[in-house]
Amino acid sequence: MAQDTAQQAMAAPARALLPVILPALVVGVGASLLLLGVSAAAEALQHVLWRNLPDALGVGRYSVLWTIVMLTTTGVVVGLVVWKVPGHAGPEPATMGLDAPVLPPAVLPGLLLATALMLAGGPSLGPENPIIAVNVGLAFWLGRRLLPRLPGGLWAALAEAATIGALFGTPVAAALLISEALAGRQLKGALWDNVFAPLVAAAAGAVTTTLVAHPTFDLHLPALGRPGWGDLLAVLVIASAAALLGMCAVRAFPYVHRGFARLRHPMLALPAGGLVLGLLGALGGHLTLFKGLDEVGEIAADPDGWSAGEFATMTVVKLAALLVAASCGFRGGRIFPAVFVGVAFGLCAHALVPGVHPALGVAAGVLGMLLAITRQGWVSLFTAAVLVSSPEIIALLCIASLPAWLLVTGRPQMQLHADGTPVR
Repeated sequence: MAQDTAQQAMAAPARALLPVILPALVVGVGASLLLLGVSAAAEALQHVLWRNLPDALGVGRYSVLWTIVMLTTTGVVVGLVVWKVPGHAGPEPATMGLDAPVLPPAVLPGLLLATALMLAGGPSLGPENPIIAVNVGLAFWLGRRLLPRLPGGLWAALAEAATIGALFGTPVAAALLISEALAGRQLKGALWDNVFAPLVAAAAGAVTTTLVAHPTFDLHLPALGRPGWGDLLAVLVIASAAALLGMCAVRAFPYVHRGFARLRHPMLALPAGGLVLGLLGALGGHLTLFKGLDEVGEIAADPDGWSAGEFATMTVVKLAALLVAASCGFRGGRIFPAVFVGVAFGLCAHALVPGVHPALGVAAGVLGMLLAITRQGWVSLFTAAVLVSSPEIIALLCIASLPAWLLVTGRPQMQLHADGTPVR
């Protein structure tokens, strides 16, 4: 009883939270619209580059030649943008995570342009990191001018939460990320007082995305049903194996990045990276190109349509493409391509052992891969669960996350400090 009274005394009164609701709603809607606008522009350009143009030239849309030419050209064009635009399209992308710095307004257009060109051209990165950075910069710049009484840090928190809510189509992902970010901090007031405004922004961003674009992460795989002991063993093995595979890429990350950094100029590093990505795309096929979200739906629509060897090839090629794209300077995030790698890995396990349920293999593969790549436990669990929409799998995933976490915790992340050393 005394503890409850103390918590109530520390809680902020409602009148302290009411003034932030409208700014949070505006930031949420704006962040979602910017994400949707960039995504729509990138998809339109992708349609031109990968369908209209090769058809007009009489070249196969995803032929080896066209894949190599397009990825290399994308490296050249993005390299030119990074070289010439103010601020060089933001900081070194290998150093950026979901907690974006506040960038000057002059840097943001170049970062948006580099991101849209990357998304359209085919490198294996998602939009999350640069879009969060742009939304944070815009929200901070506009917020400090229109409502200078509100603390500057609030605008960054609102923009990050809003963009994550818009990306996933639900504020739950933002709530989980916020809870991880606040863990271990000295909070003033109750937890829900601290997350109230970001959750409003995340909800506004998610609702806007849902109403405009109707996104879904559900792969429509068959439901698992009542799990058995074999399912528990399978999820433990697959999640841990996926985490180990992801850690191989994490370990290689600083060395690959250092190799591209030795080229010392974006007009050398990015075209070289594009060429390598083109060769990888020619090896793995068109499903291993782009951010991977649409391609995930294609391979999951027919879990038995590819052999174990084909799934293994897609897994390795996509992971290598993610590693190269994140190392050579393309502006983008690592979550969505990591999801593709996890899905392909899980379907490979199903192809090798037909007794492994495809939904179970997919969820476990995504869980382990995201734990290794992002080091975000809650988001990894959430993403793995929503892909299969099977409540019976959630308990198994929680159990599988424990040994997988032991494999990745305390070890380097797929993110670097400014001096090139890994973040732990």
